[in-house]
Amino acid sequence: QVQLVESGGGLVQTGGSLRLSCAASGRTLSGDVMGWFRQAPGKEREFVANIRWSCGSAYYADSVKGRFTISRDNTKNTMYLQMNSLKPEDTAVYYCARDRTTWGFHLNPNEYDDWGQGTQVTVSS
Repeated sequence: QVQLVESGGGLVQTGGSLRLSCAASGRTLSGDVMGWFRQAPGKEREFVANIRWSCGSAYYADSVKGRFTISRDNTKNTMYLQMNSLKPEDTAVYYCARDRTTWGFHLNPNEYDDWGQGTQVTVSS
């Protein structure tokens, strides 16, 4: 099991930027697939982006493509989500999670086992 802790959320104006971090502990990530999800009030948790730890290949939801960038730092066992050109509709609690498989590149949150506690991102208009 991997413990995950998110940080970096906050309040930002439309068009602004934030960088979220997800620090992993318990073991060193290697062949894992890690993901970012978000959940707005009254809505289901939705996929944002994921990354294959070994090679850094990434996949994005259409709603964030071109604005968000997922990355990882192997030396720190930490994943990041750089969010630029933020919009009010990006307002949500953002979670990081670990895919229960190493071969899948899943978009469904049910395929992820370990979750962080979440960090709030609020974009004002």
